[in-house]
Amino acid sequence: MAVSIGINPITWTNDDMPELGGDIPLETCLAETRTAGYAGTEMGGKFPRRTADLRPLLARHGLTLVSGWFSGRLLERGPVAEAAAIADHLALLTDMGCSVVVYAETTGSVQADRSTPVSQRPTLPDADWPTYGRQLTKLAELMAESGIALAYHHHMGTIVQTEAEVDRLMASTGDAVRLLLDTGHCVYAGGDPVAMARRHAPRIAHVHCKDVRRPVLDRVLAEDTSFLDAVVDGVFTVPGDGMIDFAPVLRVLAGAGYVGWLVVEAEQDPAKAHPLTYARLGFETLDDLARGAGMKVVA
Repeated sequence: MAVSIGINPITWTNDDMPELGGDIPLETCLAETRTAGYAGTEMGGKFPRRTADLRPLLARHGLTLVSGWFSGRLLERGPVAEAAAIADHLALLTDMGCSVVVYAETTGSVQADRSTPVSQRPTLPDADWPTYGRQLTKLAELMAESGIALAYHHHMGTIVQTEAEVDRLMASTGDAVRLLLDTGHCVYAGGDPVAMARRHAPRIAHVHCKDVRRPVLDRVLAEDTSFLDAVVDGVFTVPGDGMIDFAPVLRVLAGAGYVGWLVVEAEQDPAKAHPLTYARLGFETLDDLARGAGMKVVA
């Protein structure tokens, strides 16, 4: 049950809204990531895309590359073309020793459109789920040949947002398709991360530990805001600063023998939420809870 704790650089800079932290140098992000106690970091938009540049950069800060997001377009391209589109990304992650790729279907997504309410997101018709499931399974199997797992990220504003849609996705796909459990997106979408973890624990390959501020969530739901407006308003925060009880989630994962990364991912406005302060809080909270759940935390 060995796990490591990483963070996503979105704490410092938001790639969907570069005005949030766009002025913060990558060196500051990496130095503060290590100072806060993290063993690794996910990719961000400021990161170099060549192994020869990225490896020594992270080594200087004593960090491991955890994984990296890919905006999937499987609905548009099909599995063969999608595999070709993701090939360079997979090659970089593989070279850097990553075991999973963070994959989300972004065809028609409104997650990066500040002018569109989350309620206007795309949905997948019932008749299309079997085909999508088969194609996603094929894509995941192609990735597995390279030694990397597809960890599907359910995400606000996309076709897989709700707990029921996650269940449908898992039922429509083969075992090669793994799940990224994101506690914050689960709660934002009205779900229960403990229940989700229980149902899908054997297929969870990656975990994003994101907390939610209840007063902000209630307001953005009532006002039907865009996803990015909710982020700017502070709907997300780090573990220990919101409403989510992470202890039972971690106990379920520990009981299922989860091995991998626990990643703090809390997109906030760094002008309002000092990155190092929140990074430290997230690490200290998650480290304590993971150990309390019976997990062995390794640096």
